[in-house]
Amino acid sequence: MPVIAGAFLFQACDKKSDKFYTTANGLEYKIFEKTDKGEYEPKGKVADNDTTGARIGQIVAVHMAIKNAEDSTLVDTREQKPAFPAFIPVMEPTMKGGLEEAIMMLSPGDSGVFKINADSLFAHTYRQPLPQEIKPGSKLTFFIKMEKVMTRAEAEVEQQKVMGEMQKAAQAQFLERLRTDSATVAQIGKDSVIIESYIKEKNLKNVQKSPMGVYYAVTQEGTGPKANTGDMVSVYYKLSFLDGKELESNFGKEPFTFPLGQGQVIPGWDDAFTQLKEGSKAILLVPSSLAYGAQERGPQMPANSILRFDVELVNVENQGSTAQNNPEQ
Repeated sequence: MPVIAGAFLFQACDKKSDKFYTTANGLEYKIFEKTDKGEYEPKGKVADNDTTGARIGQIVAVHMAIKNAEDSTLVDTREQKPAFPAFIPVMEPTMKGGLEEAIMMLSPGDSGVFKINADSLFAHTYRQPLPQEIKPGSKLTFFIKMEKVMTRAEAEVEQQKVMGEMQKAAQAQFLERLRTDSATVAQIGKDSVIIESYIKEKNLKNVQKSPMGVYYAVTQEGTGPKANTGDMVSVYYKLSFLDGKELESNFGKEPFTFPLGQGQVIPGWDDAFTQLKEGSKAILLVPSSLAYGAQERGPQMPANSILRFDVELVNVENQGSTAQNNPEQ
């Protein structure tokens, strides 16, 4: 569930006003506007015909938190690591007094607190069963800080920027863990010795090192666009150990497609493919810490396995589309 813990965001506001208003559709709300001095002031009752907020078809960037009836925080975008706003398309309302209406009441800089019927929200908006931590018949409290309201084109540019920042932050956190965990540090040193010896033994040319530590050699330079975090990429690959034992290959089959930099593949892949252009062929030598680490993945793959991938990046598709966040993700 990606969404702000109201305590820190609305603490000052709540001292000024605890009054909730109700829309014609039954949405309970209180909204605060940011003044020129950077302070929040209660906006009061919002007219039903007010059109100053986000509109259907636009994309919003928000920080959001959700609390249940017991005041337990279910979701908080600011507590995620790394903490970045959620991108949500403004859609036709799925219910009366729902989340879409709440979002459309906010302008950039506004903060709002909204109470929404949990049963209706999950039945009509999320289309999922009510989670155990939410009581039937209760209301969820949403704390929403509107960061930006954008056109779809503006959102594509902004999302690419945010995804790049997220990747950099994730890499920094990962590298910090690699530097500070003594067992991992020792394994990295051991892997480096083995990989560098392998490079000399196989006489591999033009071997480079990615920012996170994947050794890679481009054997055929592509002419297409360079792959970036957030792009959808399609690849052919052959997986083997350094002793030559082949484990898996999709050459001659359908290419494997995945979103780059989203953690859906091993860290070494998320890192290494951002060094390649569409059409490139390359050899990737992935240290165990950037593959599966100390995990044993059955008899075929022992712990701390160094992996070789012979890859071809066959397609790079820029992804600017956004999707409404599912609270269970």
